[in-house]
Amino acid sequence: MARSEFEVSAYLRNDHLEIECIITVMKKVRVSETRVPLSGIAAQLAKMLEANDIPADIKFNVGGVVFGAHKLVLAIRSPVFKAEFYGPMKETGTPFITIKDMQPDVFKALLHFIYTDSLQITDDLEGNDRAEMVQHLLVAADRYDMEKRKPVCERILCDNFDVENVATMLALADQHRCDILNDACVGFISSQKIMDSVAATQGYADLKRSGPSILVDAQLKIMRRLYKNLDQQVTAR
Repeated sequence: MARSEFEVSAYLRNDHLEIECIITVMKKVRVSETRVPLSGIAAQLAKMLEANDIPADIKFNVGGVVFGAHKLVLAIRSPVFKAEFYGPMKETGTPFITIKDMQPDVFKALLHFIYTDSLQITDDLEGNDRAEMVQHLLVAADRYDMEKRKPVCERILCDNFDVENVATMLALADQHRCDILNDACVGFISSQKIMDSVAATQGYADLKRSGPSILVDAQLKIMRRLYKNLDQQVTAR
């Protein structure tokens, strides 16, 4: 812009340049909410397992019952299966695997657990039978290094122990490194009245004989809790 044009401009007044701007301030941007549909992958994998619409490439013999499955799904879920199917020690040309020390109904529930991340326990199982099934699933999850699925079993067991079986649960938690279950058991027996009742059970006697260190560890945790509670009460005063 030439100086002569600038000097006669309407924006130059009394040797001052005036610049006018129009600014629009958006206080809130309106974005329409988009609902993302729930993932259907669990249902799809369950269908793949049960309907066998994608043929199984591995079979298991568990107590005389044959189960079909898919190597890739098992390998993704379990480091143990991954090493067995795709690791350097994999068994070539073995489409059939025999699983020992496991009941067929437990392995069936384990497969459903692997495929869908949900527990499938028949409705006719109640009380101790249901808790026993979940215990077996917890052991199986630990056996196949399914660390992210163990807490699911632990939380169910936390709602199913009582005076009669808490010592057994405590031993199970120690053997399979289950911190959630261990803490719940310790919390349950922390009162002297309940501890006296637990000490009179066969499960406690068995644990005292086979795993005395587990009881010592539990007692130390109880003492720490008591001291912590006392300290908090003194501080509050």
